[in-house]
Amino acid sequence: MALVPYDLTVDSGGDQFPVTGPSPRLSWKIPANALATAYEVEATIDGVAQPPAILAHRLQVQWPWPDLSSRQRVTWRVRVAGDLNGWSAWSFFEAGLFDADWTASWISPVEQEGKAYGQRPAHSLTTEFTVDAGVKSARLYATALGVYTAAVNGQSAGTAELSPGTTSYDHTLYAQASDVTSSLAPGTNVLSIELSDGWYRGQVGAFRHPADWGNTLGARAELHIEKVNGSRQVIVTDGDWTSAPSTTTRADLMEGQTVDFGAPAEPASKVLLNAVDAPAINWSPAPAVRVIDSRPPVSVTQISSGVWIADFGQNASGWIRLEDLGPQGTKTVIEYGEYVDGHGDLSTTHLDSHRPGEPTMIFAQRDEVTAGAAAEVFEPRHTVHGFQFARISRKAAPLDTSKLAMQIVHSDLRPTGAFECSNEDLNSLHRIGEWSFLGNAVDVPTDCPTRERLAWSGDYQVFISTATRLRDVLGFSRKWLQSVRDDQLADGRIANFSPDGRGIKNHLDDQFAMMTGSAGWGDAIVAVPWELYEAYGDEQVLAENWDGMLRWVRWALEMARTTRHHARVKASPEPEPYEQYLWDGTFHWGEWTEPKQRDAEGRLIDPVQDNPMAWFMEDKGEVGTAYLFRSTSTLARIAAVLGRSADAAEWTAISEAVRDAWQAAYLHSDGTTDADTQASYVRALAFGLLPADRREAAVDRLVELIRSAGTHVGTGFLSTGYLLPVLVEAGRADVADELLLQRTAPSWLYMVDKGATTIWESWEGIDQNGDAHDSLNHYSKATVLRFLHEHTLGLRQAEDSVAWQSLVIAPTPGASVTWARGSHETPNGTINVRWRIDGDELVIDADIPAETTALIIFPDGSEHTAGPGTFHGAAPAASRSNSVPSHA
Repeated sequence: MALVPYDLTVDSGGDQFPVTGPSPRLSWKIPANALATAYEVEATIDGVAQPPAILAHRLQVQWPWPDLSSRQRVTWRVRVAGDLNGWSAWSFFEAGLFDADWTASWISPVEQEGKAYGQRPAHSLTTEFTVDAGVKSARLYATALGVYTAAVNGQSAGTAELSPGTTSYDHTLYAQASDVTSSLAPGTNVLSIELSDGWYRGQVGAFRHPADWGNTLGARAELHIEKVNGSRQVIVTDGDWTSAPSTTTRADLMEGQTVDFGAPAEPASKVLLNAVDAPAINWSPAPAVRVIDSRPPVSVTQISSGVWIADFGQNASGWIRLEDLGPQGTKTVIEYGEYVDGHGDLSTTHLDSHRPGEPTMIFAQRDEVTAGAAAEVFEPRHTVHGFQFARISRKAAPLDTSKLAMQIVHSDLRPTGAFECSNEDLNSLHRIGEWSFLGNAVDVPTDCPTRERLAWSGDYQVFISTATRLRDVLGFSRKWLQSVRDDQLADGRIANFSPDGRGIKNHLDDQFAMMTGSAGWGDAIVAVPWELYEAYGDEQVLAENWDGMLRWVRWALEMARTTRHHARVKASPEPEPYEQYLWDGTFHWGEWTEPKQRDAEGRLIDPVQDNPMAWFMEDKGEVGTAYLFRSTSTLARIAAVLGRSADAAEWTAISEAVRDAWQAAYLHSDGTTDADTQASYVRALAFGLLPADRREAAVDRLVELIRSAGTHVGTGFLSTGYLLPVLVEAGRADVADELLLQRTAPSWLYMVDKGATTIWESWEGIDQNGDAHDSLNHYSKATVLRFLHEHTLGLRQAEDSVAWQSLVIAPTPGASVTWARGSHETPNGTINVRWRIDGDELVIDADIPAETTALIIFPDGSEHTAGPGTFHGAAPAASRSNSVPSHA
């Protein structure tokens, strides 16, 4: 029986085909019944066969042949060495056009003066050329400072959207490659690029600051045409191109796009040449942003003359596609939002931004289109919105609602995890959590797709371990981490969000610079690469972030050594020796967004808005020092993986000193903490900060606080994802189950009951009166999805396992779940788990992929080993005890 390898991949992104650098890494999988000690790999490069390579590994294998040159095309296949009939199917990828080989000039549009940022038009850059021989193949390589769409003879080049994506444009710029062979025709052809501000020069964040990357837009492109007769023709951006205003008269990624199909054509001008300062062109490791799906409205309601509300049934990122624009001159306005009020009208006031002492920033997402003489389709590809509802307004013309659709737009991340169980509420929770992540995965991991739309480091730090269970996020995350490194401040601080369009690293006198360098946010530079390594086994992601990790943690240690919180200084002018490891003297966001308390009138109390100075000056050293321990101890583990034994020993010693300092400052002899909050106990238990003799007391106090809150969640941004796992692992699965099933706020099922289609920023995003608050699409609280996978389903990676070489299946059924099934696509293949309660027994079936071992633990404590292959077993469903075996 042939043991045929499958799922051949390279570590690269791309649109219609993978596009790599000169030395791509190769990976593949083998069937569960395969046993291999070596592999044979064959390849052709531009049709020339390469000498076969014998390789000992199959994950992230270094390129075994000489480095590729620009534009080379590779086919490759693999088989288990010695299996003469077991060749895989051929796989294909191309090398990009490398920076040194570009010959095109940067071209820029001729712009009108006086247009404000956020209101500037897009520009059409165009050239004509003649094709006089049969075309065998054509590739367009393009990039921009701004957002661009390219077309050949009016046909879109590729399927990628919002190209070239968002990066820290002072250091990193990616290009895109597309196959445009079918768009070319004999004779005269037209290559055009529509260029707008995008992330490069548009609005940034909730307060709509101008992006700080540059003042002049630019585009660069090369069209390489291979002829049937063996000749080659290359069309490049140069001084022969022309510039003219496009039909897009306003384009901003955040605020919206205006298109006038009836606008008279304006005279074209010669483009400006090399008017921009651009970084070297590179090729992204991330998948493209695409239109993932087209969704018709579930309802369209006319609320007044010429005004309709469309409900698409799902909060997501994207835009409206409208095929009915009405007669010539008809103007249609589309406003986007997440919420309709009690009158059935769109409302976005919950997304307005407030800063103490400053005017409110009114939120808006608004597209406009004016019909021309010809039939056109409106699809605003130079903006993107977060929405479930759209208010569509037009005068004196009907609306054909069958010509209306939501285009769902996000990074095309490969699904890797599935979950379903007997409790439909938990299935709904999983669904809205997954949608929330996808709506915030538009080229980078954002906090929300509406108000801020920023890739906050803290958000992804808390969610990365959940993200790896839902989608393949390795390339997506590596791309983002490049921006995190690019934006790192000279002193080692990590920016609050990256790419940082505000450029805090260049504006250290900005007030926001004082709020840069927070525990739990900056620690993403350590936590995210480590989670990626554990999930995918990729050592390179550790190596490429190592220097950034060191700079960050060394800065944090220096701040711990040289600063003290003013309250500690007042209490004791002379510091204790251990205080050199307390990180309490600089700004921290802290636990962030813990459930709000209510005042005597029942009003929710917001410390940040009500007393911002007191919140800013609050001692958050418990949080800071806890994260300093986690990052230093993680650095020790990373150093060991990278073969840096001296560094591993050094960071182990430092982490132990930080842990001892945390215990001395914040832990009492009875196991209680200074903060005495749910979050403080969850963090201490999850991070391993507590000595063994005080863990039980801390668990008891955590449960007491949960009960005193009416069995409600009391954790905030940083700790919520650890709350339920900590309880289960401490033997309190009963409390975890009650919290998971709690239906009143603050709780997850309160969102489900209120009809949420994504996870909210606030636990009461829709309050009891039906009013909206804050963003209704913020994925941080969706960290509960990992609990559903790891405890309800029971599938998790074993401790100290990497790339899922060893796993544990240990369901925690809970009172409301009688069966569950799910899967996870690992680097070794697909794990399938199914369990059900059958009478007094719990039955587990599992499929274990190649080179993987599994430990199956039943509720009664009985254990079995399995894998690779299938497993079937049953044991009493009743738990022997509430505890989870320590090795689980």
